Amino acid sequence: MSESTSESRALHWAKTRNLTIWILIAWFIFSFAVHWFAKGLNGLSFIGFPLGYYFAVQGSLIIFVLLIVIQNWMQDKIDDEAGLRGE
Repeated sequence: MSESTSESRALHWAKTRNLTIWILIAWFIFSFAVHWFAKGLNGLSFIGFPLGYYFAVQGSLIIFVLLIVIQNWMQDKIDDEAGLRGE
């Protein structure tokens, strides 16, 4: 393996690792931190549901789907920069 290939793989892995770390941090925030404060919003209601419950349930699902889309889109960019094709 040439030195440039080794450097390219190391750079690709570093970018992939950093992306994964950031996605997991965002996942943690929306999984635990937001729900931690949801109880304070339960005094208000939305469509008959306590607002904290509604945000925790519906908002989390939307955020998790967005995290998947963002992670895949950014990973594709990282793979393209490294010359990798997922064909």
